[in-house]
Amino acid sequence: MEKELLKQVKILKVYSAVLTLVVLAGIFFSFTYVAGNAKFKVIDVERINIVEKTGQLRMVISNQERQHPGIVDGKVLPKRRREPGMIFFNTDGDECGGLVYDGTKKSAGFALSIDKYQNDQIMQLQYNDDTENGKSAKSYGLRFWDRPDNFTAGQLNTKYDSLKNLHNEGVLKASMQKMREEGLVGQDRMFVGKNSDNEVGLFIKDKKGKPRIYLYIDNNNQVIFKALDEKGQPINFR
Repeated sequence: MEKELLKQVKILKVYSAVLTLVVLAGIFFSFTYVAGNAKFKVIDVERINIVEKTGQLRMVISNQERQHPGIVDGKVLPKRRREPGMIFFNTDGDECGGLVYDGTKKSAGFALSIDKYQNDQIMQLQYNDDTENGKSAKSYGLRFWDRPDNFTAGQLNTKYDSLKNLHNEGVLKASMQKMREEGLVGQDRMFVGKNSDNEVGLFIKDKKGKPRIYLYIDNNNQVIFKALDEKGQPINFR
């Protein structure tokens, strides 16, 4: 009886020691986690989601295959081809800009975009390089757009999808043109940089997307200034 009792006491001591080690290890790793001091020399990963404590998505860093398709009006867009990089999301959960890039012998590009609230990009730092038949066309600079306040990206997507479902290319083009004229579609307004014609300068368009002011140095190193009216005719300053 005494031997059996000693045996049980010994088992209890071993169990107690093991349990103590487990508890201490748990406390240690808990403090390590809270402190956020985990360190890695190299991490190979295909995608990283940056989230708030609530789980709300704020940024995605991803390769091309796993890149996020975007969120508009709280709805995740259908899966689509997007370049690798970073996609940003605002407090409402919608996409609000990003940084994407890629490059091959035929095509290369980089874009850092800032989106208007509930709409598409209004400012973008961009680089494009396309090669066709041995000829390369490069452009790089800062581009600006106007986006409507009363017609969101979500509304535009819904309208476009409904028109596309009609399976009538003529109606689609005519409707999109009408929306552009009404100012419901974003309009390219200004570019500062080097265009594909090797012209370096300032290029400004009006609200309808028509070229109005050009100030640049051309491929022959000549200074060029153009001011155009709404019909594209030169304005003479006297």
